[in-house]
Amino acid sequence: MQERRPDPDALLERVQAEEARARRGKLKIFFGASAGVGKTFAMLLAARQQRELGVDLVVGVVETHGRQETAALLEGLEVLPLREIDYRDRKLREFDLDGALARKPALILMDELAHSNVEGSRHPKRWQDVEELLDVGIDVYTTVNVQHIDSLNDVVGSITGVRVWETVPDHVFDAADEVVIVDLPPDDLLQRLREGKVYMPQQAERAIRNFFRKGNLIALRELALRRTADRVDDEMREYRREQSVVTVWGARESLLVCVGSDPGDEKVVRAASRLAAKLDARWHAIYVETPQLQRLGATERHRILQTLKLAHELGAETATLPGNDIAPDVVQYARSHNLAQVVIGRRPQRAWHFWHHSLADRIGDLAPDLTTVQVAREEMIDSDRGHLSQHPAPIDWRTYGLGAGICLLTLLIALPLVSIFDIANIIMVFLLGVVVVALRYGRGPAVMAAFLNVASFDFFFVPPRFSFAVSDVQYLLTFAIMLLVALVTGQLTANLKYQARIAVNREQRAASLYEMARELSAALVVEQIHSIATRFVEGNFHAQVAVILADADNRLQYPEIDGFPLDTGIAQWAFDHVQPAGLGTDTLPSSTALYLPLIAPMRARGVLAVQPHADTSQRWLHVPEQRRLLDTIATLIAIAVERLHYVDIAQQTTVAMESERLRNFLLSTLSHDLRTPLTTLVGLAEYMTLTKPELSAEQHGLALSIRDEARRMTSLVNNLLDMSRLQAGEVKLNQEWQPLEEVVGAALVSVSAALTAHCVRTFLPADLPLLKFDAVLLERVLINLLENAAKYTPPNSTIDISASVIGDELELSVADNGPGLPPGMEEEVFKKFTRGGKETNTPGVGLGLAICRAIVEAHGGRIWAEAVTPHGACFVMRFALGEPPRLEAAMAFADVPEQLP
Repeated sequence: MQERRPDPDALLERVQAEEARARRGKLKIFFGASAGVGKTFAMLLAARQQRELGVDLVVGVVETHGRQETAALLEGLEVLPLREIDYRDRKLREFDLDGALARKPALILMDELAHSNVEGSRHPKRWQDVEELLDVGIDVYTTVNVQHIDSLNDVVGSITGVRVWETVPDHVFDAADEVVIVDLPPDDLLQRLREGKVYMPQQAERAIRNFFRKGNLIALRELALRRTADRVDDEMREYRREQSVVTVWGARESLLVCVGSDPGDEKVVRAASRLAAKLDARWHAIYVETPQLQRLGATERHRILQTLKLAHELGAETATLPGNDIAPDVVQYARSHNLAQVVIGRRPQRAWHFWHHSLADRIGDLAPDLTTVQVAREEMIDSDRGHLSQHPAPIDWRTYGLGAGICLLTLLIALPLVSIFDIANIIMVFLLGVVVVALRYGRGPAVMAAFLNVASFDFFFVPPRFSFAVSDVQYLLTFAIMLLVALVTGQLTANLKYQARIAVNREQRAASLYEMARELSAALVVEQIHSIATRFVEGNFHAQVAVILADADNRLQYPEIDGFPLDTGIAQWAFDHVQPAGLGTDTLPSSTALYLPLIAPMRARGVLAVQPHADTSQRWLHVPEQRRLLDTIATLIAIAVERLHYVDIAQQTTVAMESERLRNFLLSTLSHDLRTPLTTLVGLAEYMTLTKPELSAEQHGLALSIRDEARRMTSLVNNLLDMSRLQAGEVKLNQEWQPLEEVVGAALVSVSAALTAHCVRTFLPADLPLLKFDAVLLERVLINLLENAAKYTPPNSTIDISASVIGDELELSVADNGPGLPPGMEEEVFKKFTRGGKETNTPGVGLGLAICRAIVEAHGGRIWAEAVTPHGACFVMRFALGEPPRLEAAMAFADVPEQLP
């Protein structure tokens, strides 16, 4: 009778999870293959059933898409009013999250979970609104199509040729309390399309020719059913864990492959991979490391590692299990993971093993509910001896000599006791000697000690003494029992000693990983990470280590370490391919060092290079447990490096935000405080030119200079104030449909004084369409660009203003034939306080182009700088054309008099 008691830790974890679920609302998803299968209809039917049961429900968002039968189900249900949000001069209606939280019904309906909220909403995605509703205990009904599942989005795009950008993370779908599949055969869905029950007739015909082709619908239906089946399979496995079910439920095809040290196990893994692909089954590959297998040589251990690696590359989940007996451990693993079929390699039956049951037979005896599949191995036969080639570990004859010495010491201790104790008690002394040998030197010397002690007891203590002759036949039974007890005792003692040593080693590795993780979590600089990694790797692997990190441009930075010649080519390959290379791998295995990529959650952060000090430590890299330990260390280092990276980013962002806030505050303060005295200064300078008696020519010139400089300072202050207002979002656009020629003309008039020494040409086609923009702000953009061209180009230079329609956009450019922008400054010049030259006499503070970009982007456009051949600079702006009002509508208001402000 197998024990069915659940694990206490798992039970406690389940209780805590159930308490958290009890406080959280329930999420029910109506899941379908595509639009039109009836998800919203099914959700409303379920909601009406809940209302009949007295459940307090509210309709948050339901999209009927004009379907009358769906709209009819909304009648009589409380509908939460939508919230209006201003977006680009339009009012859009969006789900009112705060209203739903204030109303707090027991159940709320939220159609189209993947919907993107309008900018200005609390959350960018509707599923995030749903998460907040669930957190306060409100149950939610919602709908999702298969193409909106994040992990399937690219698959659906490759099938249908249409990429949907609104997605739901898989963890939201997997965490749902209930998923209802709403299915409709493709032919029925196509018929609904033709009848106009999904889209309008014109849209339906276009949809049938593109997305809703029958082949696409079949593929989407299969994806939806498979994704639902995967979720149900996860629920079944969770139920089995909670209920401690020990029998295997063959609800879905699954395989378990047993990997051993025998040659030819790679064929077993490949056969299992083909079988899993044919059955579309999940599969695992495990290696049970018993005390006997732990004594294997380096060749066999390397073979096991390579076989497990092959299984992982072919898509299996791999694991190495410690144990004393393979068959029970295999059965336990299969039952805990609900794996119905066990695939093992078939061994040839030896004549002298007629009494030995095969692994398949033992698994069948222990678990009749498991199906065992045996695969013929490709045995490696030694042609000279005609049997399997084995390479056992070398025998340490020194331990046998020391064991014989202990047997001699036992004999010397027992000889004086023959006159004091009975022979039966002296036997215990010899058994104690066998136990001591087993504890000290292991199984082999213990077996030798058992035979030596039995022979010594016979020769020195059994009459006739000093001969192997036996006077009483009963002593033969004594010898047999003594030998059997000695062998069993020695075997058990050796096993316990070996298991204790293995347990101590594992505990040391776990403690070492914990200590390393703790120290890495406190590391503040990269040098500390390198020091911690060096100390732990050298302590555990007796190897030299180097942490090679990548810079911001993904270039590896190689440290200089004495006595460690890094192979940059292998390190770069491991980093680029995110795969191990070098010693103990399939890639450049002749290298003396192992190169492991530092794989963090976001991306690879560098490479960990490990070079063993001696050949004996190199063998440790082939041991599966040691290799996994090294991989874990590499992962911990990568996570620590990534943590430092994001800490630096957070610090830089915080400093930048504080600097920007302080700068904007200073700009706003200075600009407001300077405008009044500058305006006064301009007025006083002009008043001086009108005073009586008239000023002399020199005084009149000084007054005009004061006025011009004060006006220039006023312009700079206005730029500062505009920049601060734009960044604070205080500028509201007054957009109207108007011709571009008017704003260009107004800008030219405003900067005519600055352009007197330049030739300005305009290329504005007569058929330019109307453009919707804020005339005052766009005029400011053109003024800044024209002043910028006038300041940075020599006299008699040419400035061209041109416009044209490109696709659905209008392009406006200001170009000159001056010296042009410095190389690499095309993007930098749009940053605040950036000027064309570091040292220049040209007035300005470097805000004009920054204001231009802010205004253009506020209009939904974009602006950039280009170099002009052979020399010069060109600033290009593009705006979306949109749809201007029809001429008839404009003429209807032609007689309405303008209202002056």
